[in-house]
Order: sequence, then C-alpha cells, then structure tokens
Amino acid sequence: MSYITELIQQFGLIIVFVNVFLEQLGLPIPAYPTLVIAGALLISPEQFSFPVVLLTAVVAAVIADTFWYFTGRKYGNKVMSKLCKISLSPDTCVAQSQSLFLKFGPPALLICKFVPGFASISSALAGSTGTKLIVFLIMDGLGAALWAGSALWLGSLFSNAIDELMSILVEMGKWGMLLVLLALLVFIASKWWERQRFLKDLRMARISVDELNILLAKGETPIILDTRAPHLIEDGWIPGAQFITMETLDELTFKTNDNEAVILYCSCPNEVTAAKIAKALMKKGYYNVRPLAGGIDAWRAAGYNVENLK
Repeated sequence: MSYITELIQQFGLIIVFVNVFLEQLGLPIPAYPTLVIAGALLISPEQFSFPVVLLTAVVAAVIADTFWYFTGRKYGNKVMSKLCKISLSPDTCVAQSQSLFLKFGPPALLICKFVPGFASISSALAGSTGTKLIVFLIMDGLGAALWAGSALWLGSLFSNAIDELMSILVEMGKWGMLLVLLALLVFIASKWWERQRFLKDLRMARISVDELNILLAKGETPIILDTRAPHLIEDGWIPGAQFITMETLDELTFKTNDNEAVILYCSCPNEVTAAKIAKALMKKGYYNVRPLAGGIDAWRAAGYNVENLK
C-alpha cells in the first residue's frame, strides 16, 4: 500500500475537517476537491461512510461559520473590510455578498458555499444584521450539507476516473505530490492576479476626507453621493449626501457644470463600490468625479460631522 493512499485512509476524516474548516475561515485552500476525492473513496465502506464524512464536513463548516457569525454580531459592518483584506477574491465580494444576503436573507446561507468568497462574509452578515442564532445554525447547517453532499456525490459518481488519477499520482511518487502542490500554488496565484487586475481597473484619483471637509468649510457644495447598501446608511452619512446604488444609478439625475466636483463614498475596501459607480458616471459624461479615500469610515475616524435619523 502506498504512503499517499495510507495517509488518506488513516487521516481522511481529519484532512476533510481541517480543509473545510480552513476554507470556511477564509483561507485560499479549496475544500471541494478534497470532498470529491473523499466521495470517490466511499466505494470502500470499511474505510469511509457517506454519513460520517458528510457530518465531518458539516461540523467543520458550521464551527468556522459560527466564529464569523459572532464576529459579525460583535463588530458589525467593520468586519466586512477585514474579511476582504484577507481574501484573495476581488473586493466586490463585500458588495455582491451584501446585496445577495439582503435580498434573500438567511435562506442565502443555503447557497453561499457554492459562491467563492461568500461563505465567511454571509456568516458575518448574518451576525451583523441580527439573524437569530438558531435560524443561522439551521440554514448554515443545511447549506453546508448541500455543498458537501454534492461534492461527495460527484466523487462517488466519478470514482473510477478519480481512482485512476490517484493511481497515477501515487506512481509518480514525490513528483505527484509536487504536481498537486503546484496546482494549489497556481490557483492561489491566479486569484491574487485576478484581484490585482481588478484593483488596477478601478485605479483613479481620490479625494481625502480633509480635502472634502475644507471644501464644505469654504461653503462650497460638491455633489456628494453615498453608495452604500440601504441598511448601512442608518449609522449616519456625510452632510448633504444623496443616496445611490448600482441598481438605482440610471434613476439618478443631477445638474453639474464641468468644474463642479462629484464625490462618492462607500464603506468597502479600496472604495470599490464608489469607484465602480464613479466609472459609470464618467461614461455618462460626468468627468470631475472622485471617490472619497477611506470612505465613511475615514470620515468618522477624522472626527468630522455626520447626519443621521435621530
């Protein structure tokens, strides 16, 4: 019996648990392939059983997701920027995940694990939006079962092909292991490159919170657009701001001359949402458009005034 096969047989459940747990925490270590391989090994009931492997994956996922749930409950929306900073997915993950979760609510947890970069963010969103713990655990557990179960099913369905691939890797010895590690490195590098290209596309001149405050102190009235999701606006906004999202962009109408500034802000890393809307406005003919560096969080941190519903 080869070393690799013995390793999988002896520590398969531990490998599944650790891989799923780390991925759900946000690390770029895909667990779906591991679950597919585990599914292929289900043909040997004395080594693995479907319920045991499925339960292992679900428990690992729910533990990691619960950590993000309580983190979101404690720190609120601040945790979103932290999540995107440790993720290799493009920063749009925050805006897209917020939009999806706000649209469907807790049932979004049923499909979140099928969307790269959405699992940990959706769990934090569930906590920050006040989803009840029991509802979160039920929906998250069912979602984890659907996700892990589909991988195990695919593995068992294509067990012969996977077995042949494993045999080839075993015959290759250390070169087979190096090939697997190389594939993982290529995956991580591709995600990093995708993120860098995305940020480069959104690179444009920003205005600092100090510069904006000086403009307002001088009595100037730049057009200020708040691009955050509706539930985030409750925390307050920059005085005089209008509210806009990508979905309501076409409904926005305002008059401005060529020199009048249009300032956009959000609460996402790298001002992604503000920059995307700024690009869209520039295509509509508004050229003096600048995202606010640091967004609303930098404005508050500087101690400048915000308006709210109170």
